[in-house]
Amino acid sequence: MTQQVPSTEPELAGVRNFRDVGGLPTVDGRRVRYGVLFRSGHLAHATEEDAAFLASLGLHTVFDFRNAADHKLEGPDVELPGVRNVNLPLSDPADGAEFWKMVRDGDLEQLRGILAGGKGAARMIASYRTIVKERTAEHSRVLRALAEDSVPALMHCAAGKDRAGISIAVTLLALGVEREAIVADYLESNAKHRRYKVRRSGSAESAYTPEVMELLSPLFDARAEYLEAAFETIEETWGGVGAYLERGLGLTPASRDRLRERLLD
Repeated sequence: MTQQVPSTEPELAGVRNFRDVGGLPTVDGRRVRYGVLFRSGHLAHATEEDAAFLASLGLHTVFDFRNAADHKLEGPDVELPGVRNVNLPLSDPADGAEFWKMVRDGDLEQLRGILAGGKGAARMIASYRTIVKERTAEHSRVLRALAEDSVPALMHCAAGKDRAGISIAVTLLALGVEREAIVADYLESNAKHRRYKVRRSGSAESAYTPEVMELLSPLFDARAEYLEAAFETIEETWGGVGAYLERGLGLTPASRDRLRERLLD
């Protein structure tokens, strides 16, 4: 099929971290088709212009990986006409209202207690491993939906980095995308205009000090070591990507072929 030329990527006013995953290379020389798989942060604060742009993509399905605490904090996604919304909550590094409350309201000593000395990064790595091992049913549902009828699709969580990042990575593994390309796409979430806006209560002088922001940075960075931990978990638990897809996710060779035909050029 002819490769579509991507349009200039928009910088949406109320949606962080949006991008088309098209163009990524597979190990057998194909590429992810443009216009069929998108990723972003949540859509709750989309402006009218943002919503009009998203509606123009012809989306079939929006996969929202946020949990109830996220929905309470940010609100539901905007409604897009004719688009199916599928909420599949995934556990994440900041799951649960109590942890988010600590991030927003905790004082310096509290933050030091839960995040200093590498504890923030360790929490992230543990979370990525947990999502891969314990959320196989959700990832299976996503891949089967994409193989059947759900493209074009947009995957998002709160920041579009962790839960959506893992789900996009799993999809790209199933498509046979080169591992380095998967990591490179994941790290795009570090771009300044993509990053989740950290919200803290209190005055700017105390709530956003350099030490506070340094303590919080592991939670809001995209770090290769996080995604590599997910890949390592696949190897350790199932012995490889093929076994993970077949035994872990129940993706049949026929379904994987359909997925590749829908999403690859």
